[in-house]
Amino acid sequence: MQFLRPIGLILLWLAAPVAAFAAANKNDPYLLVLRGAGNVALVVASIVVVVVLLRRGRWRTIAGKALVMLWCLPAVLMSAAHLKFELRKHEVLGASAAEAHQLGPHFMVGYSSFPEVARLAGQGLIGGVYVTRHNIRDRTVEALRAEIAALQDIRRAAGLPPLVVAADQEGGIVGHLAPPLTKVPALATLAGLAPDDQQAKAEEFGRIHGRELAGLGVNLNLAPVLDLKPPARRNRLDFHTLIGQRAIASDPAVVSTIASAYVRGLEESGVGATLKHFPGIGRVRTDTHHFSANLDTPVKELEATDWLPFRAVLSHSRSALMVGHVTLTAVDPDRAASHSKRVVEGIIREKWGYQGVVMTDDLVMGAIYQNDVCKAVVEAINAGVDLLLVAYDGAQFYRVFACALEGSRQGRLDAVMLHASAARLERGSPIAQARTSSGEISVARQD
Repeated sequence: MQFLRPIGLILLWLAAPVAAFAAANKNDPYLLVLRGAGNVALVVASIVVVVVLLRRGRWRTIAGKALVMLWCLPAVLMSAAHLKFELRKHEVLGASAAEAHQLGPHFMVGYSSFPEVARLAGQGLIGGVYVTRHNIRDRTVEALRAEIAALQDIRRAAGLPPLVVAADQEGGIVGHLAPPLTKVPALATLAGLAPDDQQAKAEEFGRIHGRELAGLGVNLNLAPVLDLKPPARRNRLDFHTLIGQRAIASDPAVVSTIASAYVRGLEESGVGATLKHFPGIGRVRTDTHHFSANLDTPVKELEATDWLPFRAVLSHSRSALMVGHVTLTAVDPDRAASHSKRVVEGIIREKWGYQGVVMTDDLVMGAIYQNDVCKAVVEAINAGVDLLLVAYDGAQFYRVFACALEGSRQGRLDAVMLHASAARLERGSPIAQARTSSGEISVARQD
């Protein structure tokens, strides 16, 4: 059994840099599963290895000293990473009231800690929250409803506008609050029906989602998907988007019919819809959750196909528009559409005349987060994006907000764009729209 000792040492040499890397990057979204207990286990394991090596006399050789030092690194690097995170958090929480008032309304954040998000809401550092499956897991609907109501009470007490509360209830494989909410089939299941039946069932699905989400306190649904369904096996590197299962159909007319009816049903309950993921991800081969992706199709072809459902539904609804992280190479080959002024202002605002709420897809996705996230944040705001979404890993809010804060302090944010965006959020938020539908206030409809 003596041969096992060299194998054990080899494994320790191989594992040491992996442990050090994980410790140094403890706050990376890809290592979210290691947060909390995982971080503690990693530090404890590294200490145990060091103690065992010392007790066995490995410190007496040069190689042994090097191995011991390597296994001391995880605790040191994790402490440094934690300190960096806390300093950034302290900077964000220390933002002035004027900075919070200017920037906060443009951020929507997912959360796992109620006290933490309550503080962000009370200080005006966020304009919305995103609730998903971990917010409802092992809890009752009543508990989550009370939590959302408490957040809105905090806003009222602070003299701030109500929060936009978003959820992702598309139906089918994306229904993050179902159960306990009703699990509704994907809209794609309606594509083979007759047009009248498509509309009737889609509107019914929208009413179910709208009624249940409104009852929970959610006022914005991140649905429906308007990307055209890709050919079979088109997205060979699509690991998490799974757009082939989520897209309604490959025919723009069918997508428009079903999506329009779904949005009508949703809006009946005062819940806003979000059309996604402009400029379309059905044609791209990679998954923006992890990689950058190019959409190389000419604009004229997109206008005649992929973009028809977006324009059709926007023309007769109050929907928000989510812009994805694909690069529309024919318009702006240097940056993703989500932070491209040529796309957001040039196409959506100027060419289409849409003056409703535009939001990004999750900024924690690899296409943005693994690149220059600060550049993306500043460019998105200057492009006229209204809401920046930090959904998957709410802890990244501090990094993303710090980017905007730094941009503001350095004079790199467009004040005119921020002012125009604030006006759009005020008149185009789901809360304002719900009041309009009930006759409480008058708000200009967005076309």
